[in-house]
Amino acid sequence: MRAFVAVAEHLHFRDAASAIGMSQPALSGAVSALEEALGVQLLERTTRKVLLSSAGERLAVRARSVLEAVGDLMEEAEAARAPFTGVLRLGVIPTVAPYLLPTVLRLVHGRYPDLDLQVHEEQTASLLDGLGQGRLDLLLLALPLGAPGITEIPLFDEDFVLVVPRGHHLGGREDIPREELRSLDLLLLDEGHCMRDQALDICREVGRAEGGTGATSAAGLNTLVQLVAGGLGVTLLPRTAIPVETGRSGDLTTGSFRAPAPSRRIGLAMRAGAARAEEFQAFAAALRGALKPLPVRFAS
Repeated sequence: MRAFVAVAEHLHFRDAASAIGMSQPALSGAVSALEEALGVQLLERTTRKVLLSSAGERLAVRARSVLEAVGDLMEEAEAARAPFTGVLRLGVIPTVAPYLLPTVLRLVHGRYPDLDLQVHEEQTASLLDGLGQGRLDLLLLALPLGAPGITEIPLFDEDFVLVVPRGHHLGGREDIPREELRSLDLLLLDEGHCMRDQALDICREVGRAEGGTGATSAAGLNTLVQLVAGGLGVTLLPRTAIPVETGRSGDLTTGSFRAPAPSRRIGLAMRAGAARAEEFQAFAAALRGALKPLPVRFAS
């Protein structure tokens, strides 16, 4: 199958053999054996070039998928033999990555030096697709997801904080009623960010159906706070983001909501029944310990 896929990609026996480290006669024999086993002609061989038959074009796509699945199987087997080794493809949402990744990276480098951590920052929908397709192994994002076939591992809850321009009447307050959100020019992230949906849910809870101004939004939290500093409105930030995002500008201040403050839950997500489930649970426990200095409440 590897020989056939190589020929399908290169359409040249010599180049295909070189690409996968086989001799040309061995590669040709392997493809012929696959054709015999399947009972279909995969290639059209001429004196000048190699072409895929119609069946070959269709089966090449399936063969690539099978080889990828076999590769995943071998990775899972390797991980089962030696936990915290090999590749761990971690997906992280943009409203978490800048604030938690430093802790995650220190944990991995210090405790799991043989783990090859690969980080992918994407929005929630893309991360879930990557997890389902096998492109990603573990996600760090906002919960709950409510997605079938996904096991969630809660890590902590964190409050939202109101970010306002310096001099705003709500700046510095520690007991802001949620109802204040009804009349504020609330700036939001663009469509697709789960934090936008969380902010809109908070607004709906206090009777503000429209959720925001609708005229201005931002692709990331850094831009969002710059809009606030420029006097275009106010916004909500998770507490873990406050030191990084508000520390860049002297034109910003914050206010805290009256208890119970609006909050979000952050956790890990993996495929249900994942072969590395025990490893990921152990990683979650270690991560909770590493995150203790942060201003969050740990989930049980």
